[in-house]
Formats: sequence, C-alpha cells, structure tokens
Amino acid sequence: MTEEDHHFESKADAGASKTFPQQAGTVRKNGYIVIKGRPCKVVEVSTSKTGKHGHAKCHFVGIDIFTGKKVEDIVPSSHNCDIPHVNRTDYQLIDISEDGFVSLLTESGNTKDDLRLPTDDVLLTQIKTGFAEGKDLIVTVMSAMGEEQICALKDIGPK
Repeated sequence: MTEEDHHFESKADAGASKTFPQQAGTVRKNGYIVIKGRPCKVVEVSTSKTGKHGHAKCHFVGIDIFTGKKVEDIVPSSHNCDIPHVNRTDYQLIDISEDGFVSLLTESGNTKDDLRLPTDDVLLTQIKTGFAEGKDLIVTVMSAMGEEQICALKDIGPK
C-alpha cells in the first residue's frame, strides 16, 4: 500500500437507491408511490377486505408527478411497494435559452443548465412573461428517480 492521496468525486446521492420499500397498507393519500415504474402522487387509496384464502388488497390511484397521467395499481396490503425519494429544490432563474433550456442559479453559486422548460402551458406562460418583464423568479424543481422538472414558480419582485 502506497501512501497516496485518494480523490473521490462527490455525488449528491452517494449511490443511494431511487426508491425505498414500504408496506402497501401504510401508504396514504397525498403520499408518493411507484406505479408501473413511474413516480406518482397518491390521489386515492381503497382497501378491500381479506378474501376466503387471501390478503386484503390496496387499490391505488396515482397521478404521475412528471407527466400528469393517471395510473392505477392493486397490491396486497401486506406486501412491500416502492416509494420514490422525492426532493424539491428552489433555484433562481437566470436565463431562458432559444432551445427551451433554462439556466438556474444554485444556492452554492453555480449554474444548472440541464433543465428544460416545463410542459405545463400555464406554468410555461408564467415563466416566459415573468422573465420577459425582468422579474426575479424562483423556480421549484421536483426530482425523483433520476428525473427533474420545474413544478412551481415564485415571483420575488423586480430585479
């Protein structure tokens, strides 16, 4: 063993899993769940009674947090299901490029240039008009399972 300095690239997630297991019977409305491989917000949960030979079943109705599509799943309440790690981060909007990407200022002072404008028309219009008027805008970015998307906007006044 030589006494050399080892340098490691530090990543925010440190190889952590994108999901964690949770018993299906403990998942509640307004929580998050992975349905058909997509991170979803639970909008409805109903539990059926146990049958003659079986488990109670949980019927989940969720809305995909990135696409807004409605998805459903039925899981035995005693089984584990995947719950996504969902993070929300606020960034200051610096610039909007011609090709639909935004330039954001992180808290550490670095720029983040890998996010597209949101697909939601109302939010998209608010961002573009607010930016054109020269307002200071703070965007909230939701990230889960390796995907990121702008989901909210705050106006902190003129520059």
